[in-house]
Amino acid sequence: MDSFRPKSLEEFIGQRHLLNPQALFYKLLHQRALPHSFFFGPPGTGKTTLARIIAKIYDSDFFELNATSLKIDQIRKIVAEYQNSFMRPILFIDEVHRLSRTQQEVLLPIMERDRALILGASTENPFFSLTAAIRSRSLLFELRPLEDGELEELMDRVARRLALEIDEDARAYLLRIVQGDARNLIKFLQTASVASNHITLALLKELAPMSYHEGSNSADTHYDLASALIKSIRGSDIDAALYYLARLIEGGEPPEFIARRLVILASEDIGNANPNALNLAVSTLTAVKNIGYPEARIILSQCVIYLASSPKSNAAYTAINKAQEAVRKGKIHPIPHHLRPPKFQGYLYPHDYGGWVEQAYMSRPMKFYESRGIGYEKRLEEWLEKIKRK
Repeated sequence: MDSFRPKSLEEFIGQRHLLNPQALFYKLLHQRALPHSFFFGPPGTGKTTLARIIAKIYDSDFFELNATSLKIDQIRKIVAEYQNSFMRPILFIDEVHRLSRTQQEVLLPIMERDRALILGASTENPFFSLTAAIRSRSLLFELRPLEDGELEELMDRVARRLALEIDEDARAYLLRIVQGDARNLIKFLQTASVASNHITLALLKELAPMSYHEGSNSADTHYDLASALIKSIRGSDIDAALYYLARLIEGGEPPEFIARRLVILASEDIGNANPNALNLAVSTLTAVKNIGYPEARIILSQCVIYLASSPKSNAAYTAINKAQEAVRKGKIHPIPHHLRPPKFQGYLYPHDYGGWVEQAYMSRPMKFYESRGIGYEKRLEEWLEKIKRK
């Protein structure tokens, strides 16, 4: 597999949004000004390869580590070896979303003092797992699945190297099942070449049955399927939602990716119409992280059915949008004096008045929230009215 790995940017296939001469990443790389960076994207998109090419361009010593087995002393030992050197090593950490908080704290001073260039890779967006301190000292770059034209270029390259003849229907099938994954494409061709240098559709289907990766193909990316799932839940169509969930699962989509979308939907599209929806979605995210497939599919199914069956309201989503828009437009009003520390002069403590007392909380009143009166929102409205009447 490594024999097909590109050794330079000229050989690298894909990621034109990063590697075209006008792209910021390309300019930073060639000016040797690339900061600590983390690459995220699906498998087989070139994250590790890109890190190795960066090391070659920088002419730096390259250390390839994995967060699942990384020892803190290992990091300290590597950095200590270069303490009195003019060379700055490159530490590449795979699976960075698995870095513990302690490991991240060890990386902080190294990044801050620029004692090594830290690069990382993940199949998940590390924004959710890296601390704010790490993120503030680095950049995140997304690597995308290879497009069909790019995969065909790679297929031709492998075919020439292995002296393969690939039938047209076999080519089309291969493009479909690898889902933009260059490593998968090379693997299938290398494995098939052991049996024959004439790659047929029948031969490929022996290696990869139709169901192997049919959930998310090049025409229906995981983003499209995730969008269809969310819209089906929003539209309260349980069966459609389960169908798209099954497509995502059969396509090998990580359960955490699906669960995160469900958490967002529970707040954005259901909100206080059924507050328990968010609780269930968060519990689902926690559960699938600890359990994984195949059992995670049952947990995801339960959550999807519950969310699709729940009353829908986007009142919370709309309200925060309006509030943020007001702030962006410069509606910055002073905080009333009775709400300011340390004296809070004139502040009326609601508990001294039975739980509520009329007083101003904004120097200039503005209205953002409008209840839809749907589901539990109606109960919240009634509570608020009762509190104020009392």
